[in-house]
Amino acid sequence: MRYRVNDLADVCGVTVDTVRYYQTKGLLPPPAREGRVAWYDDQHRARLERIRDLKRQGFTLAMVERVLAGELDATEEALASALAGPLPGDDQAAAASLTLDDLAHRTGVSATLLEALTREGLLSGRATDGDARFTPADAEAVEAGMALLAAGVPLSELLELARRHDAAMRSTAAHAVDLFARFVRDPIRADTGDEAEAAERMVEALHTMLPATSTLVAHHFRRLLLEAARSRLETG
Repeated sequence: MRYRVNDLADVCGVTVDTVRYYQTKGLLPPPAREGRVAWYDDQHRARLERIRDLKRQGFTLAMVERVLAGELDATEEALASALAGPLPGDDQAAAASLTLDDLAHRTGVSATLLEALTREGLLSGRATDGDARFTPADAEAVEAGMALLAAGVPLSELLELARRHDAAMRSTAAHAVDLFARFVRDPIRADTGDEAEAAERMVEALHTMLPATSTLVAHHFRRLLLEAARSRLETG
């Protein structure tokens, strides 16, 4: 089969601009040309459907590029898929279902302010078909910030608190991921000859460690916050 760009976009359920964008990113091979007419074939269709499937799973374009280039083995691709989707216990239907306007309506915060928070990295949506999607947990975080504003904390100070927390937690998160790689992923690779079995074990370990690490860090921060409050009261 041969397709013009409009036909390829229609059969794959994407826009012409999306097809051309994937070409510029090197994710889709260039078409054959006959004069001014560009012709695509079934290989282009299969590649485009693969990209769409990976995007639907939550893969970023950078990760899609690595998958298509064959840079990930079966275990790494399984981990990437697990990280792209909801964790056990998450509401899968609502995992990333809120648009920016939905989030604004739900929280009562203007879309302009939410966009500013997103630009600064203090609010992070998941890219889905070119648009950011947010979760109910994102809404709860925004509502918590609004509660602090209502209590009298200035917006500028709240944003500074968020920036400081972000800077501190990034190094902690990177260290936690390094621990997973060194003490979980690498030993599983060394001990397991079967890639499918190794992938299953890694994903199971990831699903255990991510929520456990989140709970541990959140609990410790809560304790530190209470200690700081008590210290402030004791010293005046």
